[in-house]
Amino acid sequence: MSALPERRQNALSAADHEFLRSLLHQRTGILLDPSREHFAEMRLGGLANDLGFDALPDVVEAVRTEEHWGVLHRLVVEVLAIAETSWFRDAHLWVELRQTILPELIERRRGTRTLHLWSAACATGQEPYSLAMLLHELGDRLAGWNVRLLATDFSQGILKRARTASYSQIEMNRGLPAAQLVRHFLKAPDTWELRPEVRARVEFLELNLAQPWPELMQMDVVLLRNVLLYFAPELRRRVLRQLARLLRPDGVLVLGAGETTLTMDDSFEAVPLARTVVYRRRDPA
Repeated sequence: MSALPERRQNALSAADHEFLRSLLHQRTGILLDPSREHFAEMRLGGLANDLGFDALPDVVEAVRTEEHWGVLHRLVVEVLAIAETSWFRDAHLWVELRQTILPELIERRRGTRTLHLWSAACATGQEPYSLAMLLHELGDRLAGWNVRLLATDFSQGILKRARTASYSQIEMNRGLPAAQLVRHFLKAPDTWELRPEVRARVEFLELNLAQPWPELMQMDVVLLRNVLLYFAPELRRRVLRQLARLLRPDGVLVLGAGETTLTMDDSFEAVPLARTVVYRRRDPA
């Protein structure tokens, strides 16, 4: 099957783009900036080729006429949603997790010997598997503990990909230190495979932050990075309210470097660490 001609990659009308932005927002809460129209056309072009459409407007028209939230709706939303990720993204945060956040939580949880962590927008799995590597390296310090690491995303396709724990060399080159590569991965002919004992630490669950959430366990660490900035203010507030109910009083919420709870939800207070800032539930007193 031949690729779409270049002249047809940019054939979407302003109305088509507005329809796609509205569809993405309704299903995921993500506000796609109009300046990213080229990004949308590039992503949609790949899907059009895979599905055998001759032109991008044909894809949009098929979505418009498809039964509400059919297969094509889901595929279009999934390719438009931003899924930027890498191993140990923002290295200073991972130093704090390794040296400060996790050791302090382990000390405070010695009575219950439970630790619950959540990667709330896991994409293709690099973030939760980075956490799983840290937990695995703690070794005997967590022997006999009930440790649960939950990873969620709204996309079925992304979750299916993440569960394989199989990555190309290009993906491995994005942030993975050599020590972790040697310790935690096995080389396959065309990919790198995460060792089963590390992969098994992660539980994957489909969860759309913009839709009603299922019942979740109380959390000690929540990573919700570079997600809120794509949400409208009211959805940000709603997500933060739900997180405030889930997070244990001394638990830690980690946002992206350009995100904050300030002006959004006064249930949280910023906690400066040596290399980054995290958030905790504010003491009602």
